[in-house]
Amino acid sequence: MVHCFHLAGFPKGLISCITGKGSEIGDFLTMHPAVNCISFTGGDTGISISKKAGMIPLQMELGGKDACIVLEDADLDLVASNIIKGGFSYSGQRCTAVKVVLVMESVADELVEKVKAKVAKLTVGPPEENCDITAVVSESSANFIEGLVMDAKEKGATFCQEYKREGNLIWPLLLDNVRPDMRIAWEEPFGPVLPVLRINSVEEGINHCNASNFGLQGCVFTKDINKAMMISDAMETGTVQINSAPARGPDHFPFQGLKDSGIGSQGVTNSINLMTKVKTTVINLPTPSYSMGAGFISRL
Repeated sequence: MVHCFHLAGFPKGLISCITGKGSEIGDFLTMHPAVNCISFTGGDTGISISKKAGMIPLQMELGGKDACIVLEDADLDLVASNIIKGGFSYSGQRCTAVKVVLVMESVADELVEKVKAKVAKLTVGPPEENCDITAVVSESSANFIEGLVMDAKEKGATFCQEYKREGNLIWPLLLDNVRPDMRIAWEEPFGPVLPVLRINSVEEGINHCNASNFGLQGCVFTKDINKAMMISDAMETGTVQINSAPARGPDHFPFQGLKDSGIGSQGVTNSINLMTKVKTTVINLPTPSYSMGAGFISRL
């Protein structure tokens, strides 16, 4: 990538790519006196960086537990399609993936059946075959996901598909009847596992969303724009999509998280402002100026 920048005319040394384990180079990079701005994408490591960075500007995107709130009047076919797109694209390894579905009890059965039918059509295998679901990034990630799944199983969640894993490859799994006492209701799996919590009121959905320590994105599905705007306003998240799955959006669009989801805002203008230091120079003239009213007084 850096070579491409050089070919494009960037002077050598203006942009660098430094590789290595975070445990070996992380502190050196983030605490070096020559560094005067840090942008970081990751998880808990970002909190550690923020404590060590001192008085320099920070921009961080540290993950999410993006909630999908589904009301009774929602177009359930639209919802199901967006849950598949939002929850299982990139095998669920997206910060903006749908991470928990909060659906009104009266339409939950119908929605779950529609999502199950679509999950059954997802292809699983190697990326070379352009499969929908491929291996997660590491064995430790797969083990973490499996821990969430086993916790949900022990506590009585309904498995809409059989749990299946081969190495780092985990088959897509929809978990119904998830309760707040299950880890999967709160923790970010970063994989193709999606919990469904049934709710009896809009307030219940909002309260669950806001009780999370994350606040990156969320979405609301309803045909009532007034309800959508009120719910969006109440959700403590950086961005809320109405009748669509969460998404990063175009680069000029602001992208930010609240709470443990991050600090600052990405986007062309916001990122430039983050990396810009404002300095003011004031010139004090030796004689009265028009700005001081002298010109007006002399004309009198």
